Amino acid sequence: MVFSHTNLHRLMEAATEIADRASDVVLDVYATDFEVRHKNDASPVTEADECAEALILPALRNLLPGVPAIGEEAVSQGFEEKVIGRTFWLVDPIDGTKEFLRRSGEFTVNIALIDEGVPVMGVVTAPAIDRAFRACGSGTAELREKDGVWRPISVRDIPDEGAIVVSSKSHGDEKKIEALIQGLKIQGHKIAGSSLKFCLVAKGEADIYPRYGPTSEWDTAAGHAVLLGAGGNVRLFDGSELPYGKTGWRNPGFIARGAK
Repeated sequence: MVFSHTNLHRLMEAATEIADRASDVVLDVYATDFEVRHKNDASPVTEADECAEALILPALRNLLPGVPAIGEEAVSQGFEEKVIGRTFWLVDPIDGTKEFLRRSGEFTVNIALIDEGVPVMGVVTAPAIDRAFRACGSGTAELREKDGVWRPISVRDIPDEGAIVVSSKSHGDEKKIEALIQGLKIQGHKIAGSSLKFCLVAKGEADIYPRYGPTSEWDTAAGHAVLLGAGGNVRLFDGSELPYGKTGWRNPGFIARGAK
């Protein structure tokens, strides 16, 4: 399916409104003494994940009738919508559930549109810290903070003193990270949860995000779209672009970068 920039921008605005409504649902649960359950793969799930996804998926299907919407919780429960063609939505109602449980604030609501294996539009909201990121193509990445105004963001050139590396709180093995970024001069290391790692690179607060641990496509798609819109890239260890629509929805290791 071919999307014009105008159509993608319209879809981005609509997806932002959906993500904001889902964020309100998530924050309502976040403020309570919520129950934590575990899925078949032992990963945690809460009422917030399920209620947010129940809001997002029908809204996206109404937005683009006939285009499948794939959500993490639906897949985990065996209700995965069949993907026919190369255009579909990917949704993670709460990326960083462990951060949600820790009440660190570093969890996100992720909505992405995939076309021909590429995340062409993405919205990432971090409701507990009042930040949101979005993009719908090259040069369109934006950040919204507490004042509610969307402002453009872009990656930065790595400074002479070295790169800032950002990695996961749950997958931050220093030796493995060093092996992935051999030869790169490093001046510092940040730890962040969820898809905020992509967004820190997109905003120029970090330069590289290496990931060796397991991820699913809904974990990465929206942040990937934001980083592409800010001038960055996400590549596999062989140098090829991270693709979407893979059997089983699992990603291999990758490196997200700001500078080319």
